[in-house]
Amino acid sequence: MSAVLSGVRVVELASWTYVPAAGVALADWGAEVIKVESVVGDPGRALVIGGFTRQAARADTDFILELSNRGKRSIALDLKSEKGREFFGRLLAQADVFLTNWLPAVLERARLTVEDIRGFNPNIIIARGTGLGVRGPDRDRGGFDAATYLARGGVAYTLTPFGTENPAVQGPAFGDLQAGITLAGGVCAALFHRERTGEATIVDSSLLAQAMWSIAPSISVADLFGIDGIPGAPPGLAINPLVNRYKTKDDRWIQMVFLQPDKFWAGFCQRIGLPELASDERFVPSSNLIANAAEATALVGAKFAEHDLEFWRKALADEPGVWAPLATPREALNDPQSKPNGYLITNVDDQGVEYVMVAAPVQFDETPPGPNRAPEHGQHTEEILLELGFDWDEIGKAKDSGAIL
Repeated sequence: MSAVLSGVRVVELASWTYVPAAGVALADWGAEVIKVESVVGDPGRALVIGGFTRQAARADTDFILELSNRGKRSIALDLKSEKGREFFGRLLAQADVFLTNWLPAVLERARLTVEDIRGFNPNIIIARGTGLGVRGPDRDRGGFDAATYLARGGVAYTLTPFGTENPAVQGPAFGDLQAGITLAGGVCAALFHRERTGEATIVDSSLLAQAMWSIAPSISVADLFGIDGIPGAPPGLAINPLVNRYKTKDDRWIQMVFLQPDKFWAGFCQRIGLPELASDERFVPSSNLIANAAEATALVGAKFAEHDLEFWRKALADEPGVWAPLATPREALNDPQSKPNGYLITNVDDQGVEYVMVAAPVQFDETPPGPNRAPEHGQHTEEILLELGFDWDEIGKAKDSGAIL
């Protein structure tokens, strides 16, 4: 069975992308995820990235919203109202997991502390994704991935090439999606623990924690050697010429990661048309290659610059060492490995136009998740309340009072 979380109900009280991305992964793995929104809606619904609006897309979809909310149902409640809180409490009472990105002080003001939540359901797993963690002086400061993950977490500093003036930048949701899949994994571990012991645990993760995990080798070096990370070679050079990027004639780049130079050097030199270097004492054995890295890098770089990427794809087709071109997003979209492995989900909009979304990066039984779209704001409010046992009269009165959308 590929839907390994079938029968698990997740109540998600979260906005933007980080924690909702955890909900998407859980939905991909078979959980029922109910997104609780205010009557105003997740502010992420109004987010426009790079001017790419839903109206301008070739399919009727908001790509950022869909990315972090597909496969869920949406219920819109006013949690400040007593009726909205009653509905929410009933929802929690029938859930396995409460997933939220609300900060500690906000949860306290909303009367949704651990004790409050456990008052609705003593067996519920509580999963919290924050910017900076739930303890410490900044526990109640919010976070977004560009500031909290990339900047404060040291990722930008670590990814910025040595000698480069401008720091590294990221694409939208870069840290959010990594942190989201980590939080989803934590939820699964908590579900396993509860299944074995009957104990419901609290799961915590944060953008800062994810960033520190991402650059853990550099943080270890900072501690053990008292320096800011692992030094790299200046632009255009390499400590190991076989672990380096080389520019092609058509301004593309090829990344090589040959971690055993003695194993790969001779064959590589033959393939790229420099057979005379295979036995050149300046570069053999690998200790000499490292000692004369600048000279070797210049020779290899000049050879790569003679031909375009397509030439090198053919020349290196049988290369046993690991290498790859620096792909564009469109090339990644059409990677010949993506379709057979089910890395993309094909959805269809209301007009029958197909479009793809990226699936969560873990599968079970070699079975990718099926197509699923993101819900409209409050799309399933009445449906969910009826399932919880409320009747139409109560639902109608709640709608009239503004407790639900």
